[in-house]
Amino acid sequence: MAAAKAELCFFINGKKVVDGSVEPQMTLLEYLRIKRGLTGTKLGCGEGGCGACTVMVSSFDPATKKVQHRSVNACLAPVCSVDGQHVITIEGIGSVKKGLHPAQEKIASFHGSQCGFCTPGIVMALYTHLRKNPSPTVHSLEEAFDGNLCRCTGYRPILDAAKTFATDVKAKSDSEDESKEKKQSEEPAGVSFWEKGPLSGFEGSEITSDTMSKVTCARAKLLKEKKVPEIAFPKELEGYKPSSLHIKGKKAEWYRPVTLTSLCEIKRKNPKAKLVVGNTEVGIEARFKFCDYPVLVSPTAVPELNAIKMSEDAVEMGAAASLTSIREFLTEVVNGGKVSAKATRPLVAMLDQLRWFSSTQIRNVGCLGGNLVTASPISDLCPVFLAMDATLTFASFDENKKAVSYRKLPTSKFFLDYRKVNILPGEVLVNVTVPLTRPLDFVKAYKQARRREDDIAIVTSCLRVKLSASAEAVTAEEAKAKEEQTKFDPSSAQKSAGYIVTDALLGFGGVWKTPTRAKRTEDFLKGKIWNKETLAQAAEMLGKDFPLDSKTPGGMPEYRKTLCASFLFKFFVDVSNSLGLDEAWIRKNISAISSFHRPPSKGSQSFQVNPSQRQAIGKPISHRSAKIQVSGEAEYVDDLAPKHKMLYAALVTSTVPHADIVSVDPKGALDMKGVEGYFGADDIKGVNEVGHWGDEELFASKSVHCVGQPIGVVVASTHRGAVEAARKVKIEYKRKPAVLSIDDAIKAKAWLGEQEGYLLTRGDIKTGEKAAEHVVEGVMNVGGQEHFYLETQGSEAIPGENGEMTIIASTQNPNTTIECVAHNLHVPIHKVVCKVKRMGGGFGGKETRSVNYSAAAAIAAAHLNRPVRIITDRNVDMQTSGQRHAFKGFYKVGFNSDGKLVFMDVKLYSNAGWCQDLSIPVMHRGLFHIDNVYWIPHVRAHGFVCKTNMPSHTAFRGFGGPQGLMVCEAAMDHVARHLGMPGHVLREMNLYKEGQKTHFGQVLSNCTVKRAWEECQKRSDFIAKREKAKKFNEENRWRKRGIALIPTKFGIAFTAKFMNQGGALVHIYTDGSVLVTHGGTEMGQGLHTKMIQVAAGALGVPVDMVYIAETATDKVPNTSPTAASMSSDINGMAVFRACEQITKRLKPLRKEMGKNVTWKELIHKAYFERINLSAQGFYKVPDVGYDFKTQSGPGFSYFSYGTACAEVEVDVLTGDHQILSVDIVMDVGNSLNPAIDIGQIEGAFTQGMGLFTIEELVWGDSDHSWLRPGTLFTSGPGAYKIPSFNDVPLEMNISLLKNAPNPKAIHSSKAIGEPPLFLAACVFYAIKEALGAAREEKGAFNLDAPATVERIRMASNDFLTKALGVKPNFRARGSW
Repeated sequence: MAAAKAELCFFINGKKVVDGSVEPQMTLLEYLRIKRGLTGTKLGCGEGGCGACTVMVSSFDPATKKVQHRSVNACLAPVCSVDGQHVITIEGIGSVKKGLHPAQEKIASFHGSQCGFCTPGIVMALYTHLRKNPSPTVHSLEEAFDGNLCRCTGYRPILDAAKTFATDVKAKSDSEDESKEKKQSEEPAGVSFWEKGPLSGFEGSEITSDTMSKVTCARAKLLKEKKVPEIAFPKELEGYKPSSLHIKGKKAEWYRPVTLTSLCEIKRKNPKAKLVVGNTEVGIEARFKFCDYPVLVSPTAVPELNAIKMSEDAVEMGAAASLTSIREFLTEVVNGGKVSAKATRPLVAMLDQLRWFSSTQIRNVGCLGGNLVTASPISDLCPVFLAMDATLTFASFDENKKAVSYRKLPTSKFFLDYRKVNILPGEVLVNVTVPLTRPLDFVKAYKQARRREDDIAIVTSCLRVKLSASAEAVTAEEAKAKEEQTKFDPSSAQKSAGYIVTDALLGFGGVWKTPTRAKRTEDFLKGKIWNKETLAQAAEMLGKDFPLDSKTPGGMPEYRKTLCASFLFKFFVDVSNSLGLDEAWIRKNISAISSFHRPPSKGSQSFQVNPSQRQAIGKPISHRSAKIQVSGEAEYVDDLAPKHKMLYAALVTSTVPHADIVSVDPKGALDMKGVEGYFGADDIKGVNEVGHWGDEELFASKSVHCVGQPIGVVVASTHRGAVEAARKVKIEYKRKPAVLSIDDAIKAKAWLGEQEGYLLTRGDIKTGEKAAEHVVEGVMNVGGQEHFYLETQGSEAIPGENGEMTIIASTQNPNTTIECVAHNLHVPIHKVVCKVKRMGGGFGGKETRSVNYSAAAAIAAAHLNRPVRIITDRNVDMQTSGQRHAFKGFYKVGFNSDGKLVFMDVKLYSNAGWCQDLSIPVMHRGLFHIDNVYWIPHVRAHGFVCKTNMPSHTAFRGFGGPQGLMVCEAAMDHVARHLGMPGHVLREMNLYKEGQKTHFGQVLSNCTVKRAWEECQKRSDFIAKREKAKKFNEENRWRKRGIALIPTKFGIAFTAKFMNQGGALVHIYTDGSVLVTHGGTEMGQGLHTKMIQVAAGALGVPVDMVYIAETATDKVPNTSPTAASMSSDINGMAVFRACEQITKRLKPLRKEMGKNVTWKELIHKAYFERINLSAQGFYKVPDVGYDFKTQSGPGFSYFSYGTACAEVEVDVLTGDHQILSVDIVMDVGNSLNPAIDIGQIEGAFTQGMGLFTIEELVWGDSDHSWLRPGTLFTSGPGAYKIPSFNDVPLEMNISLLKNAPNPKAIHSSKAIGEPPLFLAACVFYAIKEALGAAREEKGAFNLDAPATVERIRMASNDFLTKALGVKPNFRARGSW
């Protein structure tokens, strides 16, 4: 036997790499970024859940003699796994300097990159799909992104960009609108806009651009372009055959045997060795659970473990075969026609599960054996193997025979206990054999997750029955009697001869500590006639098979039991339909078995553009950093080249929610190799505080108030070393009682801020109560939301001379950063500078909470006089940095029979966490928006800020507004259902009118809410769709559609008066180029692009001559945070005023030199005339500042308005839903940049869609007693789900309200970042409309937000929930 190789040999972007010094536990991502400096590939989550780390890995397949391309999560793939393969990263496919690849160029030109952090991974997913599928279809392209997430764009522009490569899209020349848009988007040149004034707008012509017109035109251009040369697969790897490999590192060894005998011998010698194929389980355990695996074995080169073959009566699949290869093989068998459809039912069941099994990236590397051996209770495929009683084949090395011996085992005997399986020491799983089925052998698989795409199951199932024909008949009287006994829905009885169940195998996941079978129900079914009575009894029996309760890990016991029964009902209908039984009953219930069909998404965008071809303002130009973002050249904090002697920091945080600190012992950390120090409260030279209120310590000194509160910081030579060392710091606590929910806080009267709360009133509630003809009361819960910016919190602190400190941070708030760091270090603020190049998303989460991380790094850097970088892992970020506030709203509303509102009395409670942060102004905004867009004569809104033992919750896009608005709309829905009045009729009759005052006394001027409402109603064809939905609902019992029209009003200003100011600095250099610096930060929202347009317009130069390098506090001091949607308003005016000063200085010279003078000539001359070509601009927003104590003053500068319509379809039996269409009309004034504004609308809407339907935070509180108190269960993308590509509405149409200039902002524009988010509530209320059609009981009912699959299913209240004993008024648990 030849000696094993001891070094890796592979290629990266066409260049050969030979390395014998790698550590086996090192991931490909770490290798690329740390050892190769290829930082275009990003770390977003570390668990393969976001796709930011996607690369392409190519290998030669000896069997087919072809090169296979696959997308891979580099954050999970061990670097050792790519031996003999070719890795292509974002840097390898194109660059700005050398030319972009078409995949990069299309995403940039289609406005598919905002913050840019996720973009390289998305580009690589598209690129790999194109390499693997030379003739892609629209459908295949939409599926290609199932492993990628984007928090900014809303996905639509990315999908549109991808469709340009679809071969089933016909190419055509520019449409009229496209030509017009192109013509009007030409760059401006030479004429100043400043003479019109900063508030002037324009009368623009309307452009409507739809998906197919853009895609077909872009495809026509693509076909004409020269093909970009791809990096060829290395000749050296052609014909490559893997040889045995043994890499020995400092902590672990990596083996890659090439024979089954060698594999078994290694396993015999190392019985605890971990077999690694995709590393999707072991990698996560090592990273997040800090498991050490000294021996890792890769079986990917062992032929027996990779073979997939078909026999007459079974399919045999190798344990190491990738799920993608299995899926492709099974698809070919099922569609090939050589095997009958009745025989391939188990293969179809596997394919159904594989379609929604994780992501493309995971399926490309994950294997069948891993799915089995890990014994996950929520495995997708294990229930299939249980239902089919698949045979598992194991191999081990027999020392006596000196050969491999085999053992076979049915799957039913494999799972022993939680994560324990029947594998003997030294054994390896070789293959799985799944039998085919006979004609009356029915199999069907089901899965329900929080999100369809890339999500683990809540419950997964595979149901199988074997039937035989029976001559027995069932009379109508017998059927009716049994139906009444079993609480089953009575219907027409089965009179014809039926079928008897000869065997039943019901596999389930997510209902027990292992994948399991419903044995009691199986035994009950055997010998029974296949009819509705049997089904009803079996559904009840399932509840006994799985006695889940509130302490069951994973929670949702009622829902999980209901899903089991729902799956059984679906299966019964499906089988009965196949058999042709009871046709009338089947017709009534056939909708139970229909699955969501997803045609290609489409949409349109309508907007006005500035007709002047010589002005930048109002043009849909691309994000100025788009090209460097799609090429991976845009740098974020962790991409910066390490400074000399750089160290890395990790926080030491509390593990209990409330306690006194008895002792802190860092010795275990300090003894570790590479650790340079531990710093805590005693090491802070200045003030141990962060924030503005004096109630939050940087490092906890005497007590801790939440899980995740920083106690200190460990610094080491590597990031991983610091993280591991932080766990070695021993902390002894004396625990105290914890307040973990709003209800707990209400009972304890635990408030932050004013103890009597905050109050807004208009009129008199008692007068309203006497006048109202009807009164309703209710409670609305709105859950919190994780920011899930793709770039986690990060900062770099660089010490200088004389106490100087430079902070390079991912922050929205450079000014507060330097204030806090200066106070912590006990130096003047002028010694600290904060610089921000860009952020990989922020959404409010980096407005104040980012400061803590910068300050922690600065403390360490100052002590050690060395640069310190801190980058938080995703789970730490989510546990420590706070989220959107959960709200509980109690409302009491009075109204008349005609629907006119009379009074509203509301109490709002917010979960603030343990310290104040921004929770009081968040509550203020919630109270300000409690009226939404409705005139209510008498209003009382009382808000309380609840102090709980949770991380301090913080700013998030909307800043309390969406929560207040949601409580208002819950009340409106309640009123409409009470009256039996359509919701849109009630809402329209109560809309505000021009000149009316809000409940806090602000006059509504330029109120466009009615215009937006009417236009949206018309554009969406609301009335016709509503009638169609009604007809659909009459024809479908288990599928229901709902449609809702929801308006919004959002106040624009910082509610703290002093923050409504902005600054800018403009330099013009002698070549005419312009450098702009302003107080705002770029996080993907296009602020820098808009500021470039403002400067270019004011100076009359092309946008390419204007540049913004970064935001820096030594250029523009005392800045306000980039928040409250105010940044374009305050910084745009500041930029304009700086430019205005320069143009005024240039005016005499321009006049002297004549009209034909070029800009460069003018500036060159101005320099020699000693004209100052630099100016500082400043702007403060007039007429803002509400005083809660005197209840006076304008709360906002102005309001933004909009209306959205959504149509959804709901699967009543599972709670799943699909958004059929969304139409949005948004008032943005005169848009500074329609492309960016539409991107913000789509992104905000999608984020709001997550808030109201998918995203659910689960904390260790009284509703989730299966968790440790105060811990966050949903601390990563594995458990916390944001909307994915698959959640995009099938049709999404955006329209910017025409001819609606705003006289109160730069160039008559309006703020756009936050106002559209609440419009996503139309999806929530459309779901509620669908549920209203499904429920037997009519009238008002509760539905808390988010409307998760659990809440949707459990609100339907049908015969299955009754059979399982679920109470009619059941309300799903939540972390409020």
